Amino acid sequence: QVQLVETGGGLVQAGGSLRLSCVASGSILSIVAMGWERQAPGKQRESVARTATGGSTNYLDSVKGRFTISRDNAKNTVYLSMNSLKPEDTAVYYCSGSIMTMDGPLRVYRGQGTQVTVSS
Repeated sequence: QVQLVETGGGLVQAGGSLRLSCVASGSILSIVAMGWERQAPGKQRESVARTATGGSTNYLDSVKGRFTISRDNAKNTVYLSMNSLKPEDTAVYYCSGSIMTMDGPLRVYRGQGTQVTVSS
């Protein structure tokens, strides 16, 4: 099995910064892509940022220029650096990974989420 554990959430004032981390562990054979999603109260979950093994990245339009996704392949870790945070960024942030395991096909795994709250 595979576990994804997020850390780094918290409460920050508007204009502030946070850095989220997510470590994938378990019987991992290959990680094809990793990313971050978020879900605000009463809203659908949305993809915030994603990075593939080849280095390509894509971002939600509303976070472009403020958020940066990066990955440490050796540590099976993905980061999300969030700057110039806005109250509308408040949400539970989830790490996701498209991962192939030693005993199963490629599938998407998700973490339990970490709360990010931006006060005005």
